[in-house]
Amino acid sequence: MTTNISPSSIVVEVLRDDNYDDWSACMKSYMLAHDLWDLIEPADHQEGDSKARRKKNAAALHAIQISCSPRILSRIRSIISAKVAWDTLANSQQQHSPSHEVQSQGSGAVSNEMNGPLLALYRYAHKGDWDATKDYLNKYPDAIRARIEPFGETALHVATYAGNLKVVEELVKLMSEKDLEIQDDYGYTALFSAATVGITKMAECLVSKNQNLVTFVNEGKRTPLVEACIRNHKDMALYLYSVTPAEFLCQDNGLHGSDLLRYAIAGHMLDIAFDFLHRFPYMTTTMDGVSGSNPLIALSTMPALFHSGTRFALWQQWIYSCIPIEPIATGGDNFRIYMHDQSLSGSKNITLQVLSKFRGFAINLLTFLGIKQIYDLKKIHIYSDKILQCMCKYISNLDYEKLREADIPGAFHNAAKNGMVEFVIEVIKACPHVMMTKDDSSRNLFMSAVANRHEKVFSLLYGLEIGKAFFVPLADSSNNTMLHLAAKLSPPSQLARISGAALQMQRELQWYKEVESIGNLALKDFPNEDNQTARELFTHDHKDLLVKGEQWMKEAATSCTVVGALIITIMFTVAFTVPGGNVQETGYPVFKDERSFTIFIVADAISLFSSSTSVLMFLGILTSRYAEEDFLKSLPTKLIFGLSMLFLSIATMMVTYCAALIIMLNGRMEIVIPVVLVASIPVTFFMLLQFPLLVEIFVSTYGPGIFNKKMKLW
Repeated sequence: MTTNISPSSIVVEVLRDDNYDDWSACMKSYMLAHDLWDLIEPADHQEGDSKARRKKNAAALHAIQISCSPRILSRIRSIISAKVAWDTLANSQQQHSPSHEVQSQGSGAVSNEMNGPLLALYRYAHKGDWDATKDYLNKYPDAIRARIEPFGETALHVATYAGNLKVVEELVKLMSEKDLEIQDDYGYTALFSAATVGITKMAECLVSKNQNLVTFVNEGKRTPLVEACIRNHKDMALYLYSVTPAEFLCQDNGLHGSDLLRYAIAGHMLDIAFDFLHRFPYMTTTMDGVSGSNPLIALSTMPALFHSGTRFALWQQWIYSCIPIEPIATGGDNFRIYMHDQSLSGSKNITLQVLSKFRGFAINLLTFLGIKQIYDLKKIHIYSDKILQCMCKYISNLDYEKLREADIPGAFHNAAKNGMVEFVIEVIKACPHVMMTKDDSSRNLFMSAVANRHEKVFSLLYGLEIGKAFFVPLADSSNNTMLHLAAKLSPPSQLARISGAALQMQRELQWYKEVESIGNLALKDFPNEDNQTARELFTHDHKDLLVKGEQWMKEAATSCTVVGALIITIMFTVAFTVPGGNVQETGYPVFKDERSFTIFIVADAISLFSSSTSVLMFLGILTSRYAEEDFLKSLPTKLIFGLSMLFLSIATMMVTYCAALIIMLNGRMEIVIPVVLVASIPVTFFMLLQFPLLVEIFVSTYGPGIFNKKMKLW
């Protein structure tokens, strides 16, 4: 009997975790052929030479060892008996088979090794291969509820995360209601996975089998509905809201309901938030389990939800005011989601498809023009106002202690710091005494408005008859008066809204001058804790901005001077090289009696004189002094006049060019018009880039002002 055994002559493949049945069959045949099997299954009262049995044991053990993979071999390396080694491998393979894992461990836990049979199930479910998944489950039926490492997910979890709807639907048919409630290591059921990816049909499939899934929470104490809001899946959130029991959202002191409001508002799902808040207004002050705040406090930190927190261009504001919005209906007790009816007839389906194409084209066109975005913003603002009014109606009935417990003053001052004038007004209407409260820095409403440069909130001061006398003289915890706060440099976020350092400096002066004009004269010399008066603080904090403003003005003036000088040169030359030339005898232009020539020479003169004026004005800017006060009126006025003259010279230069073309081409408009259009492109670009700056400077200097001094009592 030979002891030199090649594994290729024993088994086709060495033993692994997934091929024990084939391996053991080959090994048994080999041992029977070589008279070694009696060591594995000894006959009763077997006798023989002990030396011969030791030799056969060594041969059998060696055959087993060289037929195992290195990892399997490590399990039997220290075993000296062929039978013990065989039994050890048999028991080990039973423990690592999928069916045994599920049957012996009722929780569905599986091996930590991802190269076992369950890895195949993971791959099939992830790829969406239902046929392969079905074959696998036919072989291992109990694996459908096995938790696959490393995250403890079932095949249903995997298929849901991968977005494989068909596999999910088929797996749900095979699973019991209890199976659908299996949670992974993070507490996620398959419905959480569906809420994460946002495929509503998956959620419908799961909830139709087990409606209790909507009440499960993960380790973060969040529900599937809240998860959909966090992931910003609007359709999924609408569906889950329609099937989640209201009593569940209200239990545990309203923990889940407060979470829903907070995340629905943050995700701009305001229809859900408004409906829920209308049904349960007490959720306004219910603390959530994550941030320790309530929905009213959360709303006070979201200025973008309100009109006061949105900046529009002039044309956008006009569109905003013209767009009609349907009035928002008050939510009822039954919130219904209307889903698409799959049973429509073929002709109706075709009609709907055609209409949807036109609707899609219209939406794309409106999106391109920016109208749809403005419409969506207006709808958000209307919903936000309704939500705020609903909240304030509830807090108006609370006593002082409950208002303090809900931190309504904190929400009020958050809104003031964020410039949310709508929020501030509604809270004052509901709780007038909150206006007398102060924030952590001992600042009242108007001091916060000045410190954070929110002119709309500060304008509320003009609506108070005793406001100036009562609020203005107060000081904060650093002994800064309202004038000191106006003297400080604006927050960077507010400065970034204004183009150009010179205009930023102008806005800072406007704030300081306005607060100075309504304050007591004694406040000008009142020192803060650093022993600085308001004027000293202004000069100290704005010295860098003053330098930047001077640099910006000089660079703008230099650039425009170059353009103006170029126009002067061209227009001066054109005046003496008129189209058509001059009459030899008299020296008069050949076309002096033509109307087009009159237009030509008048436009040339206007262009020359206006460009000369603009250059002189810009030279005046370059040689001006740059004191703080000059940025308020003097320098902006010079820049306005210089830019206006420059734009006039550019416009008349184009008129001159067009008139010259008409004269030379003898009125051939089919040539004149295309040439003029092409030539006007660079000039038009220049004006489009610079003209908005002119408008901004003019409005900032001579407009109605940044404060609404006609504000009436709210």
